[in-house]
Amino acid sequence: MELQVGQQAPDFTLYDTEKNKVTLSELKGNNVLLLFFPFAFTSVCTKELCNVRDTISVYNNANAKVFGISVDSLFTLGKFKEEQKLNFPLLSDFNKDVSKAYNSLDEQWNFGYAGVSKRSSYIIDKNGVIQFAEILAHPGLLPDFEKINKTLEYLR
Repeated sequence: MELQVGQQAPDFTLYDTEKNKVTLSELKGNNVLLLFFPFAFTSVCTKELCNVRDTISVYNNANAKVFGISVDSLFTLGKFKEEQKLNFPLLSDFNKDVSKAYNSLDEQWNFGYAGVSKRSSYIIDKNGVIQFAEILAHPGLLPDFEKINKTLEYLR
């Protein structure tokens, strides 16, 4: 089932690269930006997440917590975060449950890989309600950061 703006965001708990549990419902009171991405260390994913790294003040000023999510292991994500000097948490959806819940699981990806996160983004407001949803049809595309930033500015 596709998630819609105005709908309550599905709750989840995932581990970050520091081996801490992150639970969405415990972040109420903050806006949350979820960025699902296919794989660490790939060119488009690196470009996307480094863009967020370089503009993190925009998200901080909007009282937004940013999380990158992929099906990579937390160890792979930890190395990626370290090498790219990312300044926001990366969460491992190794079991693919959260990607499924957010309609962000690509069952048939390139090279015959199955079960990779689609490049998608969600903004969840302070009350846990989805305010922005974008699922990209092609992994080579980047999220619409202009719309993301406008939505966060509105929610601020």
